[in-house]
Amino acid sequence: MKRKARYRQQQDDRTLRRAGVAALFVMGGIALAGPSGLLAWSENLRLLDQRRAQLAAIEDERAALENKVALLNPDNADPDMVGELLRSQLNVVHPDEVVVKLEDRPEGE
Repeated sequence: MKRKARYRQQQDDRTLRRAGVAALFVMGGIALAGPSGLLAWSENLRLLDQRRAQLAAIEDERAALENKVALLNPDNADPDMVGELLRSQLNVVHPDEVVVKLEDRPEGE
């Protein structure tokens, strides 16, 4: 009886060790190939650089828009900016100006 109990205990210990080793292998695999593992590290750095470049472009665009808004301030509007917007959005021109459409230009130009 003691022999069967000891044999059973040894089998349980082996099963527990095997389960522990399997768990360590799984955790090691996740640490190596998981979404934040070592293999994904370079991809994450590339994406970070890409996002930083996008952020810089958006910040430049925002600065340009802030400048444009400042030039259109109703209290002190820039006449050149107001004229440019009138011409582009309302299609108005002075009587002495000539409008040349791109499709109307000759081939040589």
